[in-house]
Amino acid sequence: MTLKTGNIKTLGELKKSGYESKSIKDELRDNLIEKIKKKENVFKGVWGYENSVIPELERAILSRHNINLLGLRGQAKTRLARLMVNLLDEYIPIVEGSEIHDDPTNPLSRYAIELIKEKGDKTPISWLHRDERFYEKLATPDVTVADLIGDVDPIKAANLKLSYADDRVIHFGMIPRANRCIFVINELPDLQARIQVSLFNILQEGDIQIRGFKLRLPLDLQFIFTANPEDYTNRGSIVTPLKDRIGSQILTHYPEDIDIAKRITKQEAKLDARQSDLVHVPELAMDLLEQISFEARDSEYVDAKSGVSARLSITAFENLLSTAERRILLSGEKKTTVRLSDFMGVIPAITGKIELVYEGEQEGAGFVAETLIEEAIKTMFPTLFPKINKLERKDAETPYDGIAAWFFDQGGFELLDEDDDKVYHEKLDSIAPLDSLLKEYHPDLDKNETYFIKELVLWGLVAHKKLSKYRFSDGVRFKDLYGSYISDL
Repeated sequence: MTLKTGNIKTLGELKKSGYESKSIKDELRDNLIEKIKKKENVFKGVWGYENSVIPELERAILSRHNINLLGLRGQAKTRLARLMVNLLDEYIPIVEGSEIHDDPTNPLSRYAIELIKEKGDKTPISWLHRDERFYEKLATPDVTVADLIGDVDPIKAANLKLSYADDRVIHFGMIPRANRCIFVINELPDLQARIQVSLFNILQEGDIQIRGFKLRLPLDLQFIFTANPEDYTNRGSIVTPLKDRIGSQILTHYPEDIDIAKRITKQEAKLDARQSDLVHVPELAMDLLEQISFEARDSEYVDAKSGVSARLSITAFENLLSTAERRILLSGEKKTTVRLSDFMGVIPAITGKIELVYEGEQEGAGFVAETLIEEAIKTMFPTLFPKINKLERKDAETPYDGIAAWFFDQGGFELLDEDDDKVYHEKLDSIAPLDSLLKEYHPDLDKNETYFIKELVLWGLVAHKKLSKYRFSDGVRFKDLYGSYISDL
């Protein structure tokens, strides 16, 4: 129901307006029903969940359930919770000055009850906007019952000259203060078991107990919990009786294909407008960037239980553009295109986002990051060019023989990190067999993509052990795999 909130300032005016009290779960349900009928998207900006998580979340809201979103890090759990605010009414009336957002027609706190008893229809009311009805608490081991539920406040008792037997000495915690709001507890397993127990009555019966006081406060809350799978670490788990009181547990997941992952990365990356103008990013480079995350999730070096957050691709994309931007700032050029060698600049974004198993720790985070880039190239290569088999007859001809022969004759080839575009293009154009390969398999290639894919061929041949690559401080050196060994002999 839409009310002209600015005109209604007392309880009497609210009653005359025809206002009807409604619980937050009914409010969410009714507004969701309207949006579903109008085919409106409630969870805008969340991609890949259209046929999995979002229908389950909508069913939970229609069922008036408290919800637990269970999934690995970087799966938009908190974002889903925050977007639920859009299902709340724009404004709700509260008793003015109430700590717990008392409904004027159904007050709970002693303050609101006594104020209405004293002033009747002249009781002042104020209006709470939906954006102020979202409360969030990160569960950490130091969270106490007093933080969440409340405690006796000795300073209040002294100031008001009240006995500790008087319930007015209570200082309400975060949960009572979130009455009629969405309350999110992130990383629920991190909450100590004895603190989780304190939530039982609130979820089921509506009682809260503070010290010696047992208050019958039927709080009106929409609880949303987020958690990683219980076997993520040894830090803790959700106690069984609490799980039993949570209506719906919804499993989240990572993007299932590269197109969805790219959409998320482009949406979430924080870019300076100048970066987008200065640096062209080939679509193939975006595909490769996302493939790194997919490789990390399957890597033997990375802890699968920890997960690989979508933030890996987002921060790697930001680093990728910054690497290219720094290069043209040094060279004085006005525009450039991302190179494959720029991917060396995303390594810091990768190493900070992956949790390594023992074998990965032994190899080192830097090595693992470079291996993931190489594996991503290896996976993408057969989608662009003929597959390179591990075992081939000695006399078998391949489309890559000309390139291998060129490197055998030349003895070496270097691409420097700070080469300007003209020098970079000239170096790649000097490898004539590369042009022949591209003409045969990608004759209609866009000019902006040409040099990226040329460099990709070289990296792909390295990944398939057809060429060797050596990284030095200023750039990359490519060589024939066996020619350099023979010449040394």
